Amino acid sequence: MTEVASKIAVSSAELHPLIAQRWSPRALDPTAELTDDQLRALLEAARWAPSFGNTQPARYLVGRRGDETFGRVFEALTDRNKDWARNAAALLLGVVVTRGDKGEIPYTDYGLALATENLVLQAVAEELVAHQMAGFDHEAASRAFELPEDVQPRIVVAVGRSGDPERLPERMRDRELAPRNRLPLAELAFAGRWGRPAF
Repeated sequence: MTEVASKIAVSSAELHPLIAQRWSPRALDPTAELTDDQLRALLEAARWAPSFGNTQPARYLVGRRGDETFGRVFEALTDRNKDWARNAAALLLGVVVTRGDKGEIPYTDYGLALATENLVLQAVAEELVAHQMAGFDHEAASRAFELPEDVQPRIVVAVGRSGDPERLPERMRDRELAPRNRLPLAELAFAGRWGRPAF
């Protein structure tokens, strides 16, 4: 893992290394490949995520660099995301299944989010990086994969190995090299009343 890829989260409590090391780089190694075992592990991690009533609404269309699925997902990306995502070892289109045997499935986006966070943390465990993005043409993705009406695209996840930030377009380079930051815990967790920090 390169120095840039190891930007550890600065936190008020000790975090598990998988969480502390997770971030979303755009600089990816254009020669890196995922093994079958790595890709299977990512998808198994997603499969074991919690979901409302175990409805499991998350599905993924999985493409490796150079294959047809990767190409279709890539073509749906915004130009800004194409600038860097072309170097991913894999592109995964995350979709939700909105209907099941019992009718409408509630909280599908939440289910996909939980599954994808599992996938991303497994990527860290596999010494990979993953970047989630919403910048793509949802209708184009639906057409490209002939998705049924009850299957809706939500995200694309680029997976690979960290690469050289100098290869990024200049407008992205500073952001890639900048320190990570988050709102302080006092602005996120409240107790007693709204706005009173729990910590």
